[in-house]
Amino acid sequence: MQRSQKQQIDRAHEQVLEIKRVSKKTSGGNYITFTALVAVGDGQGKVGLGTGRAMEVPSAIQKAIIKARKNMISVPVVEASLPHQVMTKFKSAKILLKPAPLGTGLKVGSVARTILELCGIQNASGKIIGTRNHSANAYAVMAALGQLKDTSK
Repeated sequence: MQRSQKQQIDRAHEQVLEIKRVSKKTSGGNYITFTALVAVGDGQGKVGLGTGRAMEVPSAIQKAIIKARKNMISVPVVEASLPHQVMTKFKSAKILLKPAPLGTGLKVGSVARTILELCGIQNASGKIIGTRNHSANAYAVMAALGQLKDTSK
């Protein structure tokens, strides 16, 4: 069982959502680090989100990928869409996700489209309200996906 779970995680796709350069003033000068926000998904209902911080961009991305793979959640996908409408709030970001008919595509902006694609959802519409912060929006989408329940039973 462990081997099949590792193979599924190995087939996961990674997508870098945001890279930020962070500068901190110290007595010796500037202290510069990079922060990466990465989403990981297998396209079959599993998706994860992680952030990593390091002195160089590649190592920040690698740390974020490791955290995202550890934090993967299962999302119910019904006919390549969401099972029901969900609205949630995370800090300053509010997000509304709705199922859409077959062939509609993803009508949602920002990082939400990327996360839904990695999850395997092809038809959905939504709206992000309150903030343009990529990190807050990404975690709001993950909170919304975590609230979904499988209604096909």
